[in-house]
Amino acid sequence: MSPQDASRRPPEGERPAWGGPAPGVRANALASMRPRGVPARIPVHPGRLLDRLVLRPLCLTQSETARKLGISRRRVNELVQGQRAMSPDTAIRCALAFDLDVSFWLGLQARWDCYHHWLSLRRPGAGDRPAANDDATAPLPDSAAPARD
Repeated sequence: MSPQDASRRPPEGERPAWGGPAPGVRANALASMRPRGVPARIPVHPGRLLDRLVLRPLCLTQSETARKLGISRRRVNELVQGQRAMSPDTAIRCALAFDLDVSFWLGLQARWDCYHHWLSLRRPGAGDRPAANDDATAPLPDSAAPARD
């Protein structure tokens, strides 16, 4: 290392001007660091919380809840099972029906989404994957189209 390079380094214990890693942190360790705002532990899915905090204490079935919210039973079931996201529409319906704040439901969904997206970014090769294959939905050229009888 030349003396010029040493003069460009920040004093011991300070971050470089470009932000860089915190003092004492290796650059490759940044991939495993959790950014601020991402929960440290897996958050509760908003649908599961709906089941635990609202449906069970009120002794409501999923069918009764679907009627009360004006949505399908399938949508309620998928939400409670954690297979469907709490959409703004569903959050507003839950807020009106159960007297809970809309931002409560959307905040839970945001925490869930942030945590799981952060996990997907940490997987090896996650950034290398191509976007969804648009060719799968494109119409077939005439020569590749199946013959009609």
